[in-house]
Order: sequence, then C-alpha cells, then structure tokens
Amino acid sequence: MTDAPHRARKRFGQNFLHDTHVIDRIVRAIDPRPGDALVEIGPGQGALTLPLLRAAGTLEAVEMDRDLVAPLTALAHHVGILRLHQEDALRFDFNRAWPGRDGLRVVGNLPYNISTPLIFHLLDHIPRIADMHFMLQREVVERMSAAPGSRIYGRLSVMVQYHCRVERLFPVPPGAFRPAPRVESALVRLTPLDPLPCPASDYQTFADLVRTAFGQRRKTLRNALRILVPAETFEWAGIDSGARAEQLAVDDFVRLANAVSGR
Repeated sequence: MTDAPHRARKRFGQNFLHDTHVIDRIVRAIDPRPGDALVEIGPGQGALTLPLLRAAGTLEAVEMDRDLVAPLTALAHHVGILRLHQEDALRFDFNRAWPGRDGLRVVGNLPYNISTPLIFHLLDHIPRIADMHFMLQREVVERMSAAPGSRIYGRLSVMVQYHCRVERLFPVPPGAFRPAPRVESALVRLTPLDPLPCPASDYQTFADLVRTAFGQRRKTLRNALRILVPAETFEWAGIDSGARAEQLAVDDFVRLANAVSGR
C-alpha cells in the first residue's frame, strides 16, 4: 500500500482498501503460493498487490487508471515481478494473461459500478480459471448465492451457480475503504465446477433462455419464453409453464434448454 497522493475517481468506482486487518484476512482467504498464476483486477494503490506479490513472486494486474500505473510499478519493483496491463478490465481478453498457463487465480476489489458485467465477462473465460476471490457490494454477493424463490434470485444467480460454487466468506465494513462507500461489502470465493453437475447441451440456448426469462420476470414462463420455447416443450422437460423465472433452479433451466436443443 502506498501513501502517494491520489484522489479516488468516481468514474472508475475507486474505493481503496486501507484496513490492514481486513487486507491480511483477504490474503489469508486467497492463500497465494509461489508460482500461482495470479491475476488482480483493479490493483489501485497496491493494498492487495504487494502481499500477493510477496507470496507468489509474480502477478499480472489489470488497471484502467493510468495515473496509478507508475506508482504501483515503483512499489512492486523490489517485491516481485508485476506485469501490469493498463486497460479496461471489461474489455481485457483474459486469454492474454499468463499465456500458456491455465489455472488462473483471479482476485480483486472490484469497482461496484461494473461488478456484474465484469463477472459475466469472466464467466466467458471460465475454462482457464481455477478460482476467483472478489470484494463486492454485499448485495451482489447475496444475489450470486441466492436460492430459487428468493426475490433477489435472478440471471446473475443462475449463470454464476451454473459455472461455480459460491462461498460468501465475510463482510467488510465501509470504514475499511478510503473513501468509505455507502454500502456494505463482502468477500466471495467462486470456484469453477469441474465437471459441471448439469451441463447444457447447447450453452448459448441455455444462456438465452435465462436472460429472456429474467428479462420479463413478472410474466409466466409460457409468456416470457413464447418465442423461444414451444408450448409442448415445457411438458417434455417437466417444467410448469405457469411458473415464473425465479421459481426455477439451475438444473430446471438446463433441462428446459436441453429440451429446446433436442427438439
């Protein structure tokens, strides 16, 4: 962590971790080891970067704010090898990280204003990922781990749970950040499922069904999915067409998508 003057920028969603107790707890949860293929998103002023680098020896990081690049590079110089990409994480191709290696361990105190689209972006790279540890708005963590029937269960819940085991690790108070956000935060661990317990025969069909169903979540599935799912397919799949999207578990969506694909 550095004391270099830098005003947190709202447009980048910057809230810098500064509580050493919280930082140590996060690093212990990640448990970095020498040789790990670590990728940090939004290293900021290096609160997590430096202890991760000390443990692993090498780290790749994606930072959008160009004003943070030089100070962070200088801080890391005598700690380990930091390969820094000055890019937007939402557009960054994570296939470029650690070329020739799989088992990426992705970590980050994610900007809350882009956290959900960034999670979806990372799911596109899931075959290369071993685990992910993220600081997020507590509400987002609750949505990712929500069960069917909950009012916060939605597209994010289904798509993350299709790919990953979700572990809510611990809450983090606003005072652990500078400036303090107006929301509670939490650390979450996402571990890709291998093998998938209920694989979709056509992933794009599955993803389209989930997106469309929750895009009109107040409608019954019969009406929300009218264009995508013929009426008789609900019966073939054993799905109640009068139900709503939040009533279906992940395997229900997979079963329906597989019935559509197999027509």
